[in-house]
Amino acid sequence: MKNSRTPISSDGSTTDRLASTARETIDRVTPQANGAVDELRAAATKVGDSARVLQEHAVDAARDKVREVRSYAESNPLTAAGIAFAAGVLLTALIRR
Repeated sequence: MKNSRTPISSDGSTTDRLASTARETIDRVTPQANGAVDELRAAATKVGDSARVLQEHAVDAARDKVREVRSYAESNPLTAAGIAFAAGVLLTALIRR
């Protein structure tokens, strides 16, 4: 059987060479990795800010619609009661299926 591993000499020169190559590679890649991490952090912050703005808009829109519905129900109580009754009948029919 032939050994496919690189022989390591007793003076450690192969090990030293591999360690040196590994350090050089790490030193070369580290700035790029740090740059990528910074870009990801910036993108995550931007997405978080956008999500907060969208959430605020959605909450405001929901409040406006609740106000509109409440105003309509106060102005038209019989119609609102009829709509609520019809919705209840429909929901009951769907649940029983």
